[in-house]
Amino acid sequence: MNKRVGRSRLMMIIISVVATSLAAVVAANFSTPEKRVERKIEHRYSIADAQFQREMSVLLGPSIVQGNTVVALQNGVEIFPAMLAAVRSARHTITFETYIYWSGEIGEKFSQALSERARAGVSVHVTIDWVGSMKMDSQLLESMEQAGVQLHRYRPLHWYNMGAMNNRTHRKLLIIDGTVGFTGGVGIADQWQGKGNDPEHWRDSHFRIEGPVVSQFQSAFNDNWIKQTGDILNGDRYFPSIPAHGAMAAQLFIASPAGGSESMALMYLMAIAAADHSIDLAASYFVPDQLALDALLAARKRGVRIRILLPGEHIDSDVVRLRSRALWGDLLRAGVEIHEYVPTMMHTKMLVIDQLLVSVGSTNFDERSFRLNDEASLNIYDAAFARDMTEVFERDLRDARPYTYEMWVDRPLTERLGEWITRPIASQL
Repeated sequence: MNKRVGRSRLMMIIISVVATSLAAVVAANFSTPEKRVERKIEHRYSIADAQFQREMSVLLGPSIVQGNTVVALQNGVEIFPAMLAAVRSARHTITFETYIYWSGEIGEKFSQALSERARAGVSVHVTIDWVGSMKMDSQLLESMEQAGVQLHRYRPLHWYNMGAMNNRTHRKLLIIDGTVGFTGGVGIADQWQGKGNDPEHWRDSHFRIEGPVVSQFQSAFNDNWIKQTGDILNGDRYFPSIPAHGAMAAQLFIASPAGGSESMALMYLMAIAAADHSIDLAASYFVPDQLALDALLAARKRGVRIRILLPGEHIDSDVVRLRSRALWGDLLRAGVEIHEYVPTMMHTKMLVIDQLLVSVGSTNFDERSFRLNDEASLNIYDAAFARDMTEVFERDLRDARPYTYEMWVDRPLTERLGEWITRPIASQL
């Protein structure tokens, strides 16, 4: 009898330990950085004020550097040829980090191009997210490694890193010879091919950069490469002296929960707080927290025109769309203009403020990007470029359907129920 009681107690202890451990793993995956912004940022200066750029440089992170050129590429028909041409032109180094890398025609093209450069003696380093590359044929990975590509999958599933399974690299970075950089929204998958004008081919933007800011791209790549390998990529093959290549001022922000900071969220909040006239936001996933909502509402209260472009019925996550719509009521009532893109999934991530600041890259306007993912966003301070991106934004608006406050009030009961059900997981979307 005593033995049975003893075994029973031991079993209860084991179950309790296992349950506690699982709870700790789940809690770790839901945790956010210790440094958390909790109060609204006041409107103290405008985007045009020198104080704004000063604080963006010294308070938040990377210095704003002059002498850059940024070329906007629209949809796969422009993006992939430019990226592949850059890869094939490499003479010394290629560093490449991405979230989605799937099998298919475009995945094969990139694998072949990277492998050919590695066989030619170019040092090729590739980081792809383990979750984002789950649809990738292992043969593609093996063929690159056999060619000499140094390839790592970011945070694969192991018992010792289960607490960080929810923290993925969502960055999109490609750097050629330390002098040419790319960033934006595209993943390496066939759905990004074409002109982005039908449901099977997504709408997206990517950007080609030359100039001194590319060194910040290389530093950003090093951030996760060091975490994975312990090796630092340095020397003039990776960080050459880069002369001015244009007249644009720019900086590359990176965010990582491992850094214990919310620099990306703070950057967005400070930019919105500095807006005087206009905010144009294209966001493939829009699930802001209350602080971000309050920042938008405060901007609207002081007369800023706010236009938000979001995916419509072709969004790849109905759960995100449900949770997002639950948050639109106060925005619409305040006069924020919300538009749903009609032709296909709209995957563009772009913020334009007062036609002076443009922020582009991998960051979505949601808690996952601000607090859980590793992200990278390029800020460009250039009025002419901002006007060009405003024109791109407005072209997309012509293919979008306005969503009104009346439509929000009249949404069906089933949709409201879905919004309520998804509320507890808002920070994970």
